Amino acid sequence: MAENGDIHDRRRDTNTPVDVSYLSTRFKTAAQWKKRASELREQILASAGLLPMPEKTPLNAHIFGRIDRGDYTVEKVYFESYPGFYVTGNLYRPKGKGPFPAVLNPHGHWEHGRLENSDKCSVPGRCINFAKQGYIAFTYDMVGRNDSKQVTHTPDTLGERRNRLWGISLGGLQLWNSIRAIDFLESLSDVDKERIACTGASGGGTQTFLLCAVDDRVKVAAPVNMISHTMQGGCRCENLPGLRIDTNNVEIGAMMAPRPLLMVSATGDWTKDTPDVEFPAIRSIYKLFGAEDKVEFVRIDAPHNYNKESREAVYSFFGKWLPNKPLSQPVPEQPFEVEKNEDLLVFPDGKLPDGALTQYELVKQLIEASEKQLEAHKPTDGFKLERFRQIYGPALRRVLALPSSISITVDESDSKVVTSDTNYTVQTVTLRDREYGASIPATLYEPPNPNENRTLLVVNYDADCKLHNSLWGWRILSIDCPARAKRDFDVGFFDTYNRTDAAERVYEILVAVEYLSKNCDAKKIGLIGNGKAGLWCLLAAACVSNIDSVVVDVCSLDTPSDDAMLDDFYYIPCFRRVGDFRTATALIAPRKLFIHNAQGRFDTSWSELAYKAAGKPNALRVEHEPASEVEIGRWLDE
Repeated sequence: MAENGDIHDRRRDTNTPVDVSYLSTRFKTAAQWKKRASELREQILASAGLLPMPEKTPLNAHIFGRIDRGDYTVEKVYFESYPGFYVTGNLYRPKGKGPFPAVLNPHGHWEHGRLENSDKCSVPGRCINFAKQGYIAFTYDMVGRNDSKQVTHTPDTLGERRNRLWGISLGGLQLWNSIRAIDFLESLSDVDKERIACTGASGGGTQTFLLCAVDDRVKVAAPVNMISHTMQGGCRCENLPGLRIDTNNVEIGAMMAPRPLLMVSATGDWTKDTPDVEFPAIRSIYKLFGAEDKVEFVRIDAPHNYNKESREAVYSFFGKWLPNKPLSQPVPEQPFEVEKNEDLLVFPDGKLPDGALTQYELVKQLIEASEKQLEAHKPTDGFKLERFRQIYGPALRRVLALPSSISITVDESDSKVVTSDTNYTVQTVTLRDREYGASIPATLYEPPNPNENRTLLVVNYDADCKLHNSLWGWRILSIDCPARAKRDFDVGFFDTYNRTDAAERVYEILVAVEYLSKNCDAKKIGLIGNGKAGLWCLLAAACVSNIDSVVVDVCSLDTPSDDAMLDDFYYIPCFRRVGDFRTATALIAPRKLFIHNAQGRFDTSWSELAYKAAGKPNALRVEHEPASEVEIGRWLDE
């Protein structure tokens, strides 16, 4: 959870320790946790560019190169997670008649990836043992490793902000590959769909608990050496934009509840505190379901690893939960002989199938697919508008990383003055969110006889709140959003752990709305966004229903331009993926909306469609020039 203070004072990064005791104090019932888990699931999918979920196109799977080892076989596999983008790996199958349980094996950042066979980790060794134990094991390449050659696995791969704007990231690709890997396993006639497990270490551990968090088809899991309250992941593939805002790996790991979970830790890495910190926190969630027997931990006296001792702990745990007849005894590792690398590689000559996309072509295809999906949900009638609201409303909220609830406290100053010309009482207040730490100075203007239906929130950027005659009689809360120092969003995975300034401003506006609603008993709230604050107000209004009228200066923003969206004032990861300001204006319909200073650059076509679909075309007003305060006041009074 975030600390108190300004965003600049509460930056988090991958090594910021987190107090995870809140899991046992905040959640008292399974229903409370299920609600939180549902929100987190949306947040993870949104951060991966998978909200709304892309179309699942044909896998076109190829299984070949079978090697028979007597009691098991090894095969080469490749399939298309997206058209022209290949997932590559090996399939280890037991002999005999299925259906068999299946184990998905994402590897970590070992030197040889899925081919790693060392004392610290043997990916083929554990897959061979799983096959000997009667499981089908599939191990597949992380993006850019071994046979996966279309996108490189380097810190700057897909890392530029333009790609993040569209929800395209290394981690997002890997999570999608993992989801499609389950689809692949389910397509095999000898796989028992109700008994699918997942395990991996290090980056493979991150992939394991992220997959388990978003896909309930994984019934048993063992993330190894990764669920920690300190280090959260050191690679771009583990740091999806927006992933850990107001959350952390421990809370994400708890999303496995009440399915069986084994937490494997080591004394020589960041999971050394598992018995005393991470395990009790996650067990408290399992307790809500009466499922404490389904979560266990082991701590191995070793450095960062997936060594024999760790593997045997996983074999034994899976033996309790995967077979039709659970095993009561520990499962030792059997001797194994790993195939030569050239016999495991899917494309040993480095030649990919015809039609394989380059990295540039893949990005282009994903952007086009995103726009096509958005276009398919265009709100052209009342039914489609409601459907659009159901799909893209939650997606926009998750991209903005907005908390589901805001708990307001107010610091009121002792100084009050009465203006001589209007008889307004003017009071300075500081609005705080008890849980997530916002602290917002504001000024409250109270008229002599306040009307609960005439309340305005005025948000300023490079503009003063002026009480023009046309606004007299309104209760007005004014907050200022001054410029902040330019920040480098690419350093330290900043936007994985923190809201960008634009998203933080939207959150602050919603804190002010909550104050007016709860502390001032405002039944109807009007919202005015001056200067660049207008665009933040537009997003805020799209995310709540108790803003009745909206007036926004859109600063002639060139909305079709990615470059415009990359400006620090507006940059929000995955924003383009969910339809950007087009979605926001459509979601406000049919409430009153006045857009001004559009200058023919700000796209209002979606808002016009939405208001017609809602049967309220006259509730929308669009002006290309900046509107005066007189015009705004008159429009609010109409």
